[in-house]
Amino acid sequence: MLIAILAVLFGLALLIWSADRFVEGASAVAAALGMSPLVIGMVVVGFGTSAPEMVVSALAAIEGNPGIALGNAYGSNITNIALILGLTALIRPIAVSRDVLRREIPLLLAVTALAAVQLSDSELTRLDAVILLLAFAVFVAWSVAQGLKGQQGEAPPSEVDASASEKKPIGRSIFWLVAGLGLLILSSRLLVYGAVELASAFGVSDLVIGLTIVAIGTSLPELASSVIAARKGQNDLALGNILGSNIFNTLAVVGIAGAIHPLRVEPAVLERDLAFCGVLTLALLVMGIGFRGRAGRINRVEGALLVASYAAYIVGLILQVSRGAG
Repeated sequence: MLIAILAVLFGLALLIWSADRFVEGASAVAAALGMSPLVIGMVVVGFGTSAPEMVVSALAAIEGNPGIALGNAYGSNITNIALILGLTALIRPIAVSRDVLRREIPLLLAVTALAAVQLSDSELTRLDAVILLLAFAVFVAWSVAQGLKGQQGEAPPSEVDASASEKKPIGRSIFWLVAGLGLLILSSRLLVYGAVELASAFGVSDLVIGLTIVAIGTSLPELASSVIAARKGQNDLALGNILGSNIFNTLAVVGIAGAIHPLRVEPAVLERDLAFCGVLTLALLVMGIGFRGRAGRINRVEGALLVASYAAYIVGLILQVSRGAG
């Protein structure tokens, strides 16, 4: 068991570090190729912060662990809203713009509903996965088009400046792009190995491990980005980072895993985990609307409620495991 614990801890640490190096290299290479800061921020950096979830779920699917693949994706969504956004709001209340209320939150609700329909037959087929990936491609194209029209402004400097705007040797950038990707794969394999071993040792399902340890670990990049953005008063970045990551997880992460290997879905994924994702997203909509239909904000009290809901969810999982229902 000690080896499994060390594999999880070292895998998580290496995963976060390698994801940062990968984003740095990818952003610098993209800048050298003449891509705009907007596209770098929306596509390259957005992809990078969700790269841990993508690689972990893909490897879990390859190795026949559907619980980790799905638990990582949907568990990260729950962690992003309830824990990360809740903690961020506790640090500094987050203003919710009308654009987010009109576009991103309804889109995330629609994406969650699509996932629920697909999982209602207790499996995710390759056709389901292809539909998710096509929807993701449309989402990325639409996001870039909206940004190029000036409706979303340039990518936030805090995300791009450190990697894209600095002139770095192209050779060094390519090295970190390739090395970062390689280390991402290596660290993900370590993490999946350790998670599966821990699940076996404690007698719980790989789904529960994916929803908790793996999901929290792979959500650390979003935590860092959102907290830094909140402290700098960049509300759209703090909220957009979470919403974009959840859309990415639901469409691309699950889609890639399902395309690699069709996934058997436990009833709890739909009835408990995905349903909770939907409830949390609806809660964001209610918080964002505020009183009298005006765009509001997620205040500290609401942030505390989100964190409390996450704690209740985890306690519920622990109780189910103790009863042998996890």
